[in-house]
Amino acid sequence: MSKLNLLVLGIFLAACNNGQTTKTTTDSVATSPAVPELEQVFADSAYQLTGVAVAKDGRLFTNYPYWGDKHGYSVVEVVNGKPVPYPDSAWNSFHKGEDGQNKFVCVQSVVADDQGFLWVVDAAGIGLGPVYQGANKLLKINLATNQVDKIYHFPETVAGKDSYLNDIRIDNEHGFAYMTTSTNGGIVVLNIKTGESRLVLHDHYSVQSDKAYHFELNGRQMTVNSDGIALTADQQWLYYKPLTDDKLYRINTSLLRNFKTSMKTLQDSVKDLGRFVTTDGMICDTAGNLYLGDLEKSAIVKITPDLQMHYIAQDKKQLLWPDSYSISADGYLYISCSQITYSPVLPYKIFRLKL
Repeated sequence: MSKLNLLVLGIFLAACNNGQTTKTTTDSVATSPAVPELEQVFADSAYQLTGVAVAKDGRLFTNYPYWGDKHGYSVVEVVNGKPVPYPDSAWNSFHKGEDGQNKFVCVQSVVADDQGFLWVVDAAGIGLGPVYQGANKLLKINLATNQVDKIYHFPETVAGKDSYLNDIRIDNEHGFAYMTTSTNGGIVVLNIKTGESRLVLHDHYSVQSDKAYHFELNGRQMTVNSDGIALTADQQWLYYKPLTDDKLYRINTSLLRNFKTSMKTLQDSVKDLGRFVTTDGMICDTAGNLYLGDLEKSAIVKITPDLQMHYIAQDKKQLLWPDSYSISADGYLYISCSQITYSPVLPYKIFRLKL
């Protein structure tokens, strides 16, 4: 990451307090011999990527947030190993000073759902700063037609100028989407049928990084609130956690889907699952296993439904800040590596592991 990007990142990653126990990154971990080596599937030397999404038919997508002074495209489909602006060049043509309502401004994540749609979270926080001209939004793109199907906007009380929308999970069965907001901490619940939304668990301890946990990587101390999010295959549980501590939480989605559920009831219903690893993104498979990246050990872990944690891969040269995840129909875990807190080891890469 360039010096400029590191400066920009400082807007988002506040320094931790001194005098806390520091977690080290030197430990090696025992991994399962049944898991193959990392397989590189995409590399880009031009821009820093964060998200990854694999559609049911195997199409691969990634995104590039507008964090530094150099920015070319926001969302691409990987075609024959090359990034092709998606859904078209017009959506990827934003320049500062322009209206960002119908262009990508600062895309943080992409997710392919089970119904043939790509969901794009545009946090619109250039350089991780305030939302640009109210342009934060969520796009639903039809992968069959490559056309934008719907654009969702949010009221100031849900995702205002100081909100940085991060990751997303989609429940098409009930018609809801769940997003984390990382700057102020919280979960945005969106009814994708009506467009109604609300911010829940704002300032609750489960969306705030534990101040007793001292996260330091490559000499940089930081604090990031709610980030990773995962939805079980039966749509009943939403897992989430702050980025810069090792706590993990979950909540029953039936409570989130009912907008009449009081904030106090939601807060009282959060399940504290204990301490595991620091991670950026995470994802559930159909068997109920949860996959996360251990940022401090450059590793991938699996947490089984009975909350047993297993390391399945480690590579200190390749897994440089494993960021986002997608599971393909043929059983591969796709992993994007955004290299946050690292000096750029070009190119930025996406890998996959056979599960």
